[in-house]
Amino acid sequence: MVPSGAAVVSAAITSAGKVRRVNEDSVIERYPAFVVADGMGGHDAGDVASGIVTEELAALELTGQGDVAAVKRRLAAAAHRIERLGSPGHKQAAGTTVSGVVVVMQNGEPYWLVVNLGDSRTYRMARGALEQLSVDHSEVQELVDLGRLSPAAARHHPRRNVVTRALGAGADGVPDYWLLPIEQGDRILVCSDGLTSEVSDTRIAAALAAHADPQRAAGTLMAAALAAGGRDNISVIVVDALVAPTSGEADTVESAQDLAPATRPNPAAKGHRP
Repeated sequence: MVPSGAAVVSAAITSAGKVRRVNEDSVIERYPAFVVADGMGGHDAGDVASGIVTEELAALELTGQGDVAAVKRRLAAAAHRIERLGSPGHKQAAGTTVSGVVVVMQNGEPYWLVVNLGDSRTYRMARGALEQLSVDHSEVQELVDLGRLSPAAARHHPRRNVVTRALGAGADGVPDYWLLPIEQGDRILVCSDGLTSEVSDTRIAAALAAHADPQRAAGTLMAAALAAGGRDNISVIVVDALVAPTSGEADTVESAQDLAPATRPNPAAKGHRP
C-alpha cells in the first residue's frame, strides 16, 4: 500500500558491461524513490559512494512517501559520508552522480521530484514524445551550451565522461531539483551514461514505445547498450505512472512494482523548482 501517492509499476536492471570488471553503479527502485547513482573512483571508492546514495534514499521507503525536504536531507547526508570516505590509495577521490525521480506530494497532488547531479540522465515519455528532463553536468555539455560543439560531436568527444558536478570527488555537490505533476501514462526512464553513450535518444524512444511492460523495455535497452559495445557500467530504470489521484480521493492506492535484478533542469519542462 502506498499512502497518498501515485500507483506505479517499475523495473530496473544493472550490469558491469562488457569491459569493466566492477559495477560502480547503484540503483534504488523502491517506492517512492527511483534513482541511479554512477560511482567514480574505482573499486572500493566509486561503488561505495554510489551505494551510500541508494542506502540513504532507501530510508524514504519507511515512510512510504517522498518529501522534498527529506530527499534533500538524505542527499546532504550522503554527500557528508562520501566526503569522509577518503581514498589515499586511489588516483581519484570517491564520488558519484545522482539522477532520478522521487514521488512526492505537493498541496495534495502527486509530483515527480526530479533530482540530478552529474551526467546520469532522467527522461520522461509522455504522449509518445521523449523529453530529457535532466541536463548533463559535464564539460562537453558546457561546450554544447556555448555553441562550440554539436550534440552529435559531443557523443564521441574524448572528454565526454568528465563531469563538472557530483557528490564527492571534490566537485560541486549541489543537485538540481525540479517538480513535475504526475500525469497518467507518464513513463520515466532513469539511466547511467553507460546507456546514453551507446544508444541514441531515437533508439531509446523506439524501445520505450515498443514495449508496454517496463521489464521488457528495460531489458531491451540493456541489450542494445551491450550490443553496441557495453564499454561502461549500464543501469536502467523504467517507471510507469498508472494513476495520478487528486486530493480528496482515497488515502491509499495499490502500488504494483515489477522488481528486477538489480546542471540544470530542462527549461522547457513544465514544472517548477521546489
